[in-house]
Amino acid sequence: MKEKLNISKNSKKQNDEVKITKKIKSQNNKNKLIKKEKEINNKEKIEKKEIKSKLNKKTENKVNKNEDYKDYEKVLEKSNKRKKKIMTIIGIVIGIILLCIFCIIFSLINMGNTKIYSNITIQGIDVSGMTQEEAKQALEELFENKSQHDILLTYQEYETNLNPKIIEITYDINKAVDEAYLVGRKGNIVSNNFSILGTLIRKKNIPVNVNINEEALKNIMTEISKNLPGTIIESGYYIEENNLIITKGKEGIIVNEQECINKIYEELQDIDNKKEFIEISVTNQKPQEVNLEKIKEEVYKEAQNAYFIKEPFEVHPEVNGIDFDLEKAKEILKEEKEEYIIPLIITKPEITLEKIGSEAFPDVLGSYTTRYDMSNEDRTTNLQLAVNKINGTILLANQEFSYNTTVGERTIAAGYREAKVYENGQVVDGLGGGICQISSTLYNAVVLANLEITQRRNHQFVTSYLPAGRDATVVYGSQDFKFKNTRKYPIKINASINNGVAKIEINGLKQENESEISFETHTISTIPFSVKYIDDNNLDEGQEKIEQKGVNGIVTETYKIERVNGNIVAKTLLSKDTYNCMQRVIKRGKRTVETSAEPVKEDNKEAKDKKQEKDAKDKTQKEDKKKEQKKKDNKNIV
Repeated sequence: MKEKLNISKNSKKQNDEVKITKKIKSQNNKNKLIKKEKEINNKEKIEKKEIKSKLNKKTENKVNKNEDYKDYEKVLEKSNKRKKKIMTIIGIVIGIILLCIFCIIFSLINMGNTKIYSNITIQGIDVSGMTQEEAKQALEELFENKSQHDILLTYQEYETNLNPKIIEITYDINKAVDEAYLVGRKGNIVSNNFSILGTLIRKKNIPVNVNINEEALKNIMTEISKNLPGTIIESGYYIEENNLIITKGKEGIIVNEQECINKIYEELQDIDNKKEFIEISVTNQKPQEVNLEKIKEEVYKEAQNAYFIKEPFEVHPEVNGIDFDLEKAKEILKEEKEEYIIPLIITKPEITLEKIGSEAFPDVLGSYTTRYDMSNEDRTTNLQLAVNKINGTILLANQEFSYNTTVGERTIAAGYREAKVYENGQVVDGLGGGICQISSTLYNAVVLANLEITQRRNHQFVTSYLPAGRDATVVYGSQDFKFKNTRKYPIKINASINNGVAKIEINGLKQENESEISFETHTISTIPFSVKYIDDNNLDEGQEKIEQKGVNGIVTETYKIERVNGNIVAKTLLSKDTYNCMQRVIKRGKRTVETSAEPVKEDNKEAKDKKQEKDAKDKTQKEDKKKEQKKKDNKNIV
């Protein structure tokens, strides 16, 4: 049993071993299979890697080929650029060499040229091929001829002539010629050659600068402005007995100075200009409003008695009390009138200097006389009226005198008459003519009394009663003559006209080391008058009649000379004056006289009709020319 059991155990054991062996074998086979499978997988992986590696290598090769191609293109592009740059540099160098050779040759050709190069003009005048001296001479002749001709200034029916020399015209010819000569010579060799070549392609014009005395021209414009038809009249006032007379201004025209000056500059520069006249530019202007408060402030005075003290010497003249009702005056000015009369409240002092006597004004400080034509009653009347107004006027220290305020407006109501005045470049009749002789005589006396001139202007033409530089023109409402008592003591004006002599004295008290005053006038330049001929059918052919004498224009400088004990201690420029030349007007006959046994009678009516027809035709032609010129001026302005 035991053996059986052993056998059975052994058998079982064997079986187990067999099973185990089988199992081991089976496991080994499995392991082999797994191993083999792994080997296969590994082999596949390796093959995949190799394939991938090969693919990557192919891709890399392709990329490398592309990059190599791009690099090649870049290298090629750089090479081409370098070649182009080298060629450009070579071209530039060759160009510079050729340009230098050309410049040298061109410069050598022009080296000996001492004349102005081609195609160069000065103020439109061709100066090509001229030396500097030749160009200067040619231009001087042209501009000298230009400066000899008067410029006709017109406004409506108003005409006046302006001689260029009266405004001290000069031309910068030397500067223009030097500039023309330096074209092609003032730079380096290259710029000079280009300048010369540039003038061959395009003409170069050099302007000539014009220089004038603008102050003198402005004075002439002011004088013209006063004489224009419809000129502005400023408001003013003066005292007439016990009334304050206020004259209301009128809106009118004044000369547009700057525009006129520009036109004159243009005319003086243009050598080839064929203008017959220049239209005076004007602008409208309103007069200043009447300022009653200011007038009251200037007029108002308190009454004071006259007195003087001998040690120290002091003179106190009487003062009339003057006042007016301001509110009443405002009511009066509300009316539309040309002249307003405001009643003054006058308070008389008890003691006047006339009662004191001449002791208050013991010395003659300055005195001057001029002559007038007694046979001209109208002019003499005007002189007497002006003298009566200023005679006896007393000015305190630092007080200012106004000729227009003292004399008043020149009206028919005031007694003034028609007499000769300067107007429109001619001597014509005008209300109040001649009173400028009194203002001019007073001016000389005031200067000799060593008083300060605060406002004064010379006439448009040289006067017959005074030398140039010694006159003082006045026009009510626009031009006044004023001076100030700059002495320590009051002065008194004594004025009179008698037996053809107008005399004015300034009386007062002389001070220690009183200066002796005299005039000294220098003529800077003289401008000959021009001649204007007017055809007159009433005169025989060849017959001439002087309608107006010509007067030369001049520019003067007038000095005040102060002497103490005969020695000059001061020399002061009083004024620089410009006097225009007055045209000589000559009428000449055109009618031919027929000679026969019996005189040929002409139908007066027919002759008169012919003359009127001719005059109308001439006037129409003149107006057409003015209109045409005005259109040209307007175009130029635009």
